[in-house]
Amino acid sequence: MLPFMNHFPFNRRLLSNYHSHSTFCDGRGAPEEFLRFALSNGFRAYGFSSHSPLPFETFWNMSKSDMPEYLAETERLKGKYGHRLEVYAGLEIDYLDGAYNPSIPYFQELPLDYRIGSVHFLPLSDVLTESNMVCIDGGFTGFDRAVEEYFGGNVRRLVERYYSSVQRMVEAGGFDVVGHIDKVCMNGQLCHGFSFDAGWYRKAFADSLALVAEKGLMVEINTKNMLPKRQTYPRIQFYPLLREMNIPVLVSSDCHIPHLVNDGRAEALALLREAGFRSVRELVGGAWQDVGIAAS
Repeated sequence: MLPFMNHFPFNRRLLSNYHSHSTFCDGRGAPEEFLRFALSNGFRAYGFSSHSPLPFETFWNMSKSDMPEYLAETERLKGKYGHRLEVYAGLEIDYLDGAYNPSIPYFQELPLDYRIGSVHFLPLSDVLTESNMVCIDGGFTGFDRAVEEYFGGNVRRLVERYYSSVQRMVEAGGFDVVGHIDKVCMNGQLCHGFSFDAGWYRKAFADSLALVAEKGLMVEINTKNMLPKRQTYPRIQFYPLLREMNIPVLVSSDCHIPHLVNDGRAEALALLREAGFRSVRELVGGAWQDVGIAAS
């Protein structure tokens, strides 16, 4: 725990999580296990956001055939636990290209409470198969190989391509929250030629944020790596820029294991307040609202 967190006053209205993955995709626990952990820790609200189906099968995306069961299970849990905490049905939807993204009818017609838009893959052609994808969210070895093989050994080209996809996703719309907006940096920062301070990087990132602000979308503060690495997506150093652009944020853990549901949340809230934020977005009674962060 960070030193200044020892006496951080916590508002129960901020005890929530909207980014989580269960056994319907690559999570390691049934949905009900995550809810039970949330309840045991006094949560007010909890949302499920399995990885969306894709035009091809992966080990970590939900199969399209499982969607009815996913929605039915979430409804069952709403009925069973809804008197104790708010339960929401969400989905983390991949942007691949103009033909497959959160805005297409299939995703828009699903009875979801919210949608997270994320970029995990960069298509190499308009044929949407796994063999034609560069995954930016896997191990470094595969990422580094892709930089060499498809981007001429220049990580800048891959990163700029990633942010171009983020911007096209934002333009297409059909979702509420931009998920882990700078996730490409997980591997990108390990490559020769990458720097968070480089003009080209700051422009690509800032241009993406400017479009998010223009479209009135929220940015997720993803705390998955807060405790192990003292870092979030987006990076802590860019919180002041988010505040300057008046972009609303929400804090979620992107948990894949039940006991990690609340990891990094208090720390991220304290850091957001240090950066000038006085509120974060929460689903309250089914509507997004600004909820104040208590003063330290």
